Amino acid sequence: MKIPASVQNSGCLYLHGVLSSPASEKAQQMMAFFRDHPQLGTLATPFIHFAPKDAIALAEAELLRLQEQHDRVWIVGSSLGGFYATYLAEKHQVPAVLVNPAVRPFELFRHYLGEHTHYHTGETLLLEACHLDQLEGLNCTEIQSPDNLLLLLQTADETLDYRHAAQLYRACPAWLEGGGDHSFQHFMDRMPEVMGHLSRCW
Repeated sequence: MKIPASVQNSGCLYLHGVLSSPASEKAQQMMAFFRDHPQLGTLATPFIHFAPKDAIALAEAELLRLQEQHDRVWIVGSSLGGFYATYLAEKHQVPAVLVNPAVRPFELFRHYLGEHTHYHTGETLLLEACHLDQLEGLNCTEIQSPDNLLLLLQTADETLDYRHAAQLYRACPAWLEGGGDHSFQHFMDRMPEVMGHLSRCW
């Protein structure tokens, strides 16, 4: 795949979803993509904390670190990582790719207060009401810079109602396809659209 000149030597921050990790399939696919295309630049795939205030602090620190190394930086966020990516993209005015992003997760998670087992570490984590408040504090009720955001949605997402994201990001460029699932099947097939989005932003 040809990497546009404007995208080369950039920095990318990948943000995984809740109870996930850099060992997730999409994170691993992103790592492989950057290995196969070293001209892209730097990929950061931090392990995102469970508590939202710690998660966004770490993600923002990683974004700023990338901005010290590269003139152009972009974000990819999946599920809850897409929620965090939206906040950071709007705050720092950088492009982002949102993969089946969570919308208003503080409302969804209200039904899941209590203990949860991390998918990759086996650690038991406690979802508390304070976490919902932290998430609500990061919520973007309206997208101020829609051209910065590329939305990737699959309608058969079994975890999130895709229509919520379709509504919030209605002014953003988007790839919407029927079927699929929450993990976004065949994610790497959308890399041409991702590269095109970044080229338009830069």
